[in-house]
Amino acid sequence: MADPKGFLTTPRETPRRRPVDIRLKDWREVYEEFSHQKLQQQAGRCMDCGIPFCHQGCPLGNLIPEWNDLVWREDWRGAIERLHATNNFPEFTGTLCPAPCEAACVLGINSDAVSIKQVEIEIIDRAWEEGWVRPETPAAATGRTVAVVGSGPAGLAAAQQLTRAGHRVIVYERADRIGGLLRYGIPEFKMEKFRLDRRLEQMRAEGTEFRTGVNVGVDLTVEQLRSEHDAVVLAGGSTVSRDLPITGRELGGVHQAMEYLPPANRVQQGDLSHSPISAEGKNVVIIGGGDTGADCLGTAHRQGAASVTQLEIMPTPPNERPDNQPWPTYPMLYRVSSAHEEGGNRMFSVNTQEFLGDENGNLRALRLVEVRKENGGFVPVEGTERELPCELVLLAMGFVGPERAGMIDELGVELDARGNVARDRSFMTSVDGVFSAGDMGRGQSLIVWAISEGRSVAAGVDQYLMGRDALPAPIGPNDRPLT
Repeated sequence: MADPKGFLTTPRETPRRRPVDIRLKDWREVYEEFSHQKLQQQAGRCMDCGIPFCHQGCPLGNLIPEWNDLVWREDWRGAIERLHATNNFPEFTGTLCPAPCEAACVLGINSDAVSIKQVEIEIIDRAWEEGWVRPETPAAATGRTVAVVGSGPAGLAAAQQLTRAGHRVIVYERADRIGGLLRYGIPEFKMEKFRLDRRLEQMRAEGTEFRTGVNVGVDLTVEQLRSEHDAVVLAGGSTVSRDLPITGRELGGVHQAMEYLPPANRVQQGDLSHSPISAEGKNVVIIGGGDTGADCLGTAHRQGAASVTQLEIMPTPPNERPDNQPWPTYPMLYRVSSAHEEGGNRMFSVNTQEFLGDENGNLRALRLVEVRKENGGFVPVEGTERELPCELVLLAMGFVGPERAGMIDELGVELDARGNVARDRSFMTSVDGVFSAGDMGRGQSLIVWAISEGRSVAAGVDQYLMGRDALPAPIGPNDRPLT
């Protein structure tokens, strides 16, 4: 194990965030550097449990106690080998994953959990600095061709695994750049895009082909797709945003989060000088209290919003783990992200009743009411209605499934009860040779699940094409309940 007394003598420590007044002037990641010595001490807090429940919390099955021990012993090369054994893109999970592994850490039962996520990102950053992350080309080509539709984390993980197995892999992306929501949905302050770009260069060197600006079902028919490839992986994500069809929805100034975030990222990419949907000088209301809402919040701060208010219909979460969410489950707690730390007002137990416009058809305010939970629903609290001035509303209420028009309808794949693409334990859909992974099949979920499913679908495709079981697969879609 690592330091036998580390969990007793070393308190949990994570990197400090850069001062708010400084980081709001740029779009760089918010954390300051964390020394290797401090990181080793944090890795030394790992207890090397007889049954490490951090494995239960991680859909990838990351070998967390092993690489904690290797970091403690200053074997950074060994640590990245163990980390890459289960995770293609630890820099993505290290920056974006909410760390369910830490919620399941045994030390967290009665103390502060090991800072697993920080150890992970430091291992991969050190590996890139040392030049240890290199292309892994296949030993031999199989002569089989696989199409991966969608270039988010699930599609990229599937593509890399299948390329390394010797298949010719072509990734189709309808946007002008590869990366899906990693590229245009995640703000720079959460993950700078150099992390994505250097991975794509590695994948190109390994042999993965990328084709952008191709909307399958529109620019490329499904007949062409299937005739040109021996297998197809659908990894387009859950991209239909949940709407709020109330009076005034048509007013100018009411936008979906995914209408707002991509242009802001394009400004950082150098495509635009100014976002066409900007919070600058406006009173902004974000409806939805999840990660996407926090992304909108941090973006609005950096664009110079006059004020930002985030609304959530659910009650204020507790500060401590509630009894009905016992260890090692991932608890719903009151969390303060870097964006919340930067300002704005959070309101819980409120529901939006109506958007109010001016004489020009533009948003001027919304009417809200406080609610209480009753009989499984939400009931307005009489006498609490009021107006909230705003010129920009961002709907960040999650996603309801994949887009059906075009590719999915033309393929004729069956959907499950939730409207996602149904698949079996090998991740194959109802159409022979067509597979599905990530949010398109699972529903809106975490990035760590996307990478896990990408690795799993690659194993299913390889088995289908070659009749072998050469690729590791952390899960099957029915091994755990959909969450």
